[in-house]
Amino acid sequence: MRRLFALCLSLSVAGRAVAQQTSSACPPGTTTLGFPDRSKATQDACQQAIDLFQLMAPQLGVAITGGNATLGQGGALGGLGHFTVELRANVLAGNVPQVQTPSTNGAVLRSNYPTKTQFVGLPAVDGSIGLFKGLPLGLTNVGGVDLLLSAFYVPKVSADNVTVDPDSPLKIGYGVRIGALQESLLVPGVSLTYFRRDLPKTTITGTSGGDSLIVRGLQDNTTAWRLVASKSLILFSLAAGVGGDTYDASTTVQGIVSGTFGSISNPRSDQIPLKQKLTRTNYFADVSLNLLLAKIVGEIGMVSGGNITTYNKFDSAPDKSRVYGSVGARIGF
Repeated sequence: MRRLFALCLSLSVAGRAVAQQTSSACPPGTTTLGFPDRSKATQDACQQAIDLFQLMAPQLGVAITGGNATLGQGGALGGLGHFTVELRANVLAGNVPQVQTPSTNGAVLRSNYPTKTQFVGLPAVDGSIGLFKGLPLGLTNVGGVDLLLSAFYVPKVSADNVTVDPDSPLKIGYGVRIGALQESLLVPGVSLTYFRRDLPKTTITGTSGGDSLIVRGLQDNTTAWRLVASKSLILFSLAAGVGGDTYDASTTVQGIVSGTFGSISNPRSDQIPLKQKLTRTNYFADVSLNLLLAKIVGEIGMVSGGNITTYNKFDSAPDKSRVYGSVGARIGF
């Protein structure tokens, strides 16, 4: 799990690339006296890194946001004195790239860059606090307000040739829920939520033989809005919703290639700033088992939309629709 988590972080940011053309961030360089210069020797590693980031960035975004802001919850909580706390895990049916040995003679166009099917998941602790009950309207209340909170923890890891070093291991997310209808015996709960969840700024270094990839100041910020409806059926509760996700990631990367090329030993690329911003549509449905003091909730959802273009062609498109699931346990009052 530590290896997978480190890999997901290190491959979570994308740069700009044009179809069938190498990125301008990876200059082709020249050959002098039979030896490629630094730019040419590192161009393929540079281009692969950008394309791999393109593949993984949306997958990490889904693992952060999931579906419902509070699993199984539709309407607002009911004002002051009401709260929930949940432990949840979002799991994505993703694709992890099988990294190809970089060429030192310029970028190589791969028409079928292989990937491996892999579940990608992140745990989180979420909470919600009722702030305003809303205004009474018949058998329900309208306009209730809840504060939403979330916490991701990223530990410092050094294992399997990968080191993960966050500036701060804990990152707090925040949001708000506005209740359109408060759930009652006859009325379903309906709400609109907005949530921002980010990962801590992190530096990741990965090595393979003498080759290295350094990701500095990695940030992955997500925002998500949701329209959700729910209804309790005594022993079970049902919820469903739709919304939109925005993944906004940035970092700088540098590749180091082992070997001596003319007078250049172990050439390294420039530090390349990269960014990606992607918007996707999110659909989900929840089923809850209602216990005396807690709820056990399962969720299934799908994200789709957006357009990502890469130089190398993966056997699983970076912008394909993705199915995800979430499981969690929630207590509240």
